[in-house]
Amino acid sequence: MIPLYQQILLAILLDLLLGDPRWLPHPVQGIGWLAQRSEAPLRRLIPNPKLAGIVAVVWVVSSTTLIGFGLLKGVTLLHPLAGDIVAILLLYTCLATRSLHDHALSVYRPLKAGNLTEARLRVGWLVGRDTADLDEAEVTRAAVESVAENTVDGCTAPLLFACLAGPLGAVAYKAISTLDSTFGYKNERYLQFGWASARLDDLANLLPARLSALLTVAAALLLRLRAGNAWRIFRRDRHNHPSPNGGQIESAVAGALGVRLGGINSYFGQPSSRPFMGDPLQPLQSHHILQAVRLMWLVYGITALISLSLA
Repeated sequence: MIPLYQQILLAILLDLLLGDPRWLPHPVQGIGWLAQRSEAPLRRLIPNPKLAGIVAVVWVVSSTTLIGFGLLKGVTLLHPLAGDIVAILLLYTCLATRSLHDHALSVYRPLKAGNLTEARLRVGWLVGRDTADLDEAEVTRAAVESVAENTVDGCTAPLLFACLAGPLGAVAYKAISTLDSTFGYKNERYLQFGWASARLDDLANLLPARLSALLTVAAALLLRLRAGNAWRIFRRDRHNHPSPNGGQIESAVAGALGVRLGGINSYFGQPSSRPFMGDPLQPLQSHHILQAVRLMWLVYGITALISLSLA
């Protein structure tokens, strides 16, 4: 049987080589489908929306983990090597570093070329806010904030859960993250039903978010960015975010780049104001997307070394 650290290393290599091909069915789609199909029956069965949301979390996370366990057990009984292959594939599907890199560069390239219309379209694939009227600075801000936040969700956190609990730990984390993406909205529909999804995601990312932020400061030093400013802004602004975790790494990235993140976002035509993070030492420009991506890769690489050592 292949040791866990080798499984994780092979999964990382697969992610670097293949990314997230559109033709390949992704487990996150299945988790999202299960979550969405569970909402209506649970609301009918349980009148209390918060309790129904709690049951939804238990049902989706446990079902996803049990399916992964059954799949691993079943193929391992057929042949141990088949079990190793499935374990590596499960780990691979939980990583999104190459995909995040590709999406960020798909925004950078047209923005650098002066094609703002295409850049707006591409950044709309990364963020949930309205993008049709964004200028260059706001497109850049959206891309940088997305890269920073997803460095945790798609890169470092799955690795840490994998090293602690193997493929099933990574799968359980992706289920938690997908539930938050599906139900974790503070609107009338999901304020109560999505409460458990949002709180569990906050708990799952508590350590990964803070570790990633600290590693961002170290990465800024290695990349000769503004490491001292990254540390200062992290300490000052890390709580300037609706999420207790989102502001950790976003503030460190803002400091490292010498830019100001946060401000007014529009969702379905409704403005939403967020506190600022960082100081506007320089205006947001397309090259900051590249710098954010470089920070992401280095933070991911350091986390991979830590995870492989622990595993």
